Amino acid sequence: MAQISMAIAASHTPGLTGWFDKAPEADRLVVRRAYDTIHEAVVASRTDVLLVVGNDHVANARLSDYADFTVGLAERHSGPDEWFKPWLRVADYSLPGAPAVAGALFEALKDSGPDIRAEHGNLRFDDNLSVPAAMADLAGTGVAVIPILQNCTVPPVPDERACYAFGQALGEAIRTTLPAGLRVGLFGSGGLSHEPGGPRYLEIDEEFDHWWLDLLEDGDHSEILAQATFERMEEAGSGGTAELLSWLVVMGAIGPRPLTRLGYAAVDEWRCGVGAVQWLLG
Repeated sequence: MAQISMAIAASHTPGLTGWFDKAPEADRLVVRRAYDTIHEAVVASRTDVLLVVGNDHVANARLSDYADFTVGLAERHSGPDEWFKPWLRVADYSLPGAPAVAGALFEALKDSGPDIRAEHGNLRFDDNLSVPAAMADLAGTGVAVIPILQNCTVPPVPDERACYAFGQALGEAIRTTLPAGLRVGLFGSGGLSHEPGGPRYLEIDEEFDHWWLDLLEDGDHSEILAQATFERMEEAGSGGTAELLSWLVVMGAIGPRPLTRLGYAAVDEWRCGVGAVQWLLG
């Protein structure tokens, strides 16, 4: 039986790499500390494979044929995609994949309900994987990575309950179908409040962000699913805030657990509320 070794979630806004220095030093320090903690957690947890769950920014499929979740089966995951390089400003990276593990998870999950597909080639990565790779120095951990890209944008979007249920199925697949002794980490990549390209592009909904983090800290998943709906996320920033659905996938996989906040910053120049949490698995 494999084991979930760590569970973390963090924002991935391109401002963290493309224009990090525009923020006050105090906010930069908060984010550096959070991502340093993520790097240290990957290493300390002796994670073998890290599943990075993040939204696809309509870069890997046609709008008319858009999967709910796409599992990356490549031998290596390289980025950032050429189109995104000018604004991400991160060094090229190539992370080891785990195609056998990814394939086993896909086979276990493909009939679980949502439209789940596998991609054997290299996916087009923007900030969903590139920002965590750069800020947490994932290459420096030596851990293998499996990206799981999800639809948070194209209707019909798998809502909060669908994503939580997918997380439950993912957790069960990890525990029952993967090799005994394998240590699998979970990383929800996305959020917090932002509205890319919309009328509130320059606004951060700090009230929502703190409300969301408070809900998570209270730890009542039934209450979270009742209140933190897809519609409520959209109210806090259309087309962006719903990236938090990736956090719900992680929560479904691990069930109710206490967590620790790794930090929060609201910097207008970053165009996004930035936060991170780590669940305590015990």
